[in-house]
Amino acid sequence: MTESEKYESNIRNYCRYFPKVFTKSKLCKMYTGENEEYLDFFCGAGALNYGHNNDYIMEQIVDYIKNDGITHALDMYTTTKCDFIKKFQDNIIKPRGYEYKMMFCGPTGTNANEAALKIARKHTGRKNVIAFMGAFHGMTLGSLSLTSSLTARRGAGVQLENTTFIPYCRNDFDSLGYIRMILNDDHSGIEKPAAIFVETIQGEGGVQVADFRWLKELAELCKEYQILLVCDEVQVGCGRTGTFFSFESAGIEPDMVVMSKSISGSGLPMSLVLLKPEIDCLTSEEHSGTFRGNQLAFVGASAAIDYAIEHKLWDKVKDDEQYVKGYIEENILPISPKIQYRGRGLIFGIDFSDFDDKRLVFRISQECFKRRLIIELSGRDDSVLKVMPALVIHRDELMAGLEIIRKAIQVCI
Repeated sequence: MTESEKYESNIRNYCRYFPKVFTKSKLCKMYTGENEEYLDFFCGAGALNYGHNNDYIMEQIVDYIKNDGITHALDMYTTTKCDFIKKFQDNIIKPRGYEYKMMFCGPTGTNANEAALKIARKHTGRKNVIAFMGAFHGMTLGSLSLTSSLTARRGAGVQLENTTFIPYCRNDFDSLGYIRMILNDDHSGIEKPAAIFVETIQGEGGVQVADFRWLKELAELCKEYQILLVCDEVQVGCGRTGTFFSFESAGIEPDMVVMSKSISGSGLPMSLVLLKPEIDCLTSEEHSGTFRGNQLAFVGASAAIDYAIEHKLWDKVKDDEQYVKGYIEENILPISPKIQYRGRGLIFGIDFSDFDDKRLVFRISQECFKRRLIIELSGRDDSVLKVMPALVIHRDELMAGLEIIRKAIQVCI
């Protein structure tokens, strides 16, 4: 029994699925004290797009520490923050023709979603918001009100209010038509929302992928009814889909963009909200926080932008996307006609929801772990195997991981 098993609270989660004590990591691999090597298709739940301990990024962070760089400054002006703002604006925002201000929040994605909620409600004067079934936006009370999992919501211990849930993009239901009906019917019983929160790909919801036309129509609907559109990029941003923002391929420009996880480039905590200047309405005391200025994360975030551009990382992701699609279609789907898949860039879901055995995917994931592959479950009843390696993964590592998945499925079905 480990010290964690003795003394850590019951809230511990991932260590239950991956019961090994890890000591070090590099890029796409993690190692135990016995020097067992595990291939990582979990990627820190999307926080390690650039891999574990990426040399280019970590060298700059280590040099910064060695030179007595500031590690904590709340939201005061620092060279590291100013450098990151300039690099992000010059390399990410302006080349895409966007105009966003940058709000640095507490260190997690849920805090950034809390901030976006406050902005939307203060700017519009409305309380209600719309989110989608299958959504995950965080675990604090405001963002949890936008999260649809009943298990997660029960943990709040209080009533979570002022959110209307709508079915996500799907072929058998006109969700946008339903929203229009709500907005046009003065007897719908639903107040006009301040904002609509959306993930272009619902990661925790089972890798549900919204098509570009649906996203474009959603953006048009928000503009028509003067509703703010908030795009949650926490898990699928920072190049995960083959473009820096997952929404940009749809040709939309949300009013707010919420970012965290891989924005720091290194796994260090950091989050931010991008917002259009005209809705920048909070005063300095309306969303404060001691850790709004993670200086080491700023260093890593600047280095990550340079690394991605120099290595043409987003083009690589598009190439890897085609490889993963081809492998799944040729080697995994033939195993059973009940298997489905979805995905974009380097996030894919292999869906087993048509099987009667609700423990099947858990057994597959555990078989993968026995074969030294770390991979997560998601979706309703944890019926989806989530393929989410670091974007820097080599093709032979990608192939090896997919081979483990194929063999694990064959053993378990």
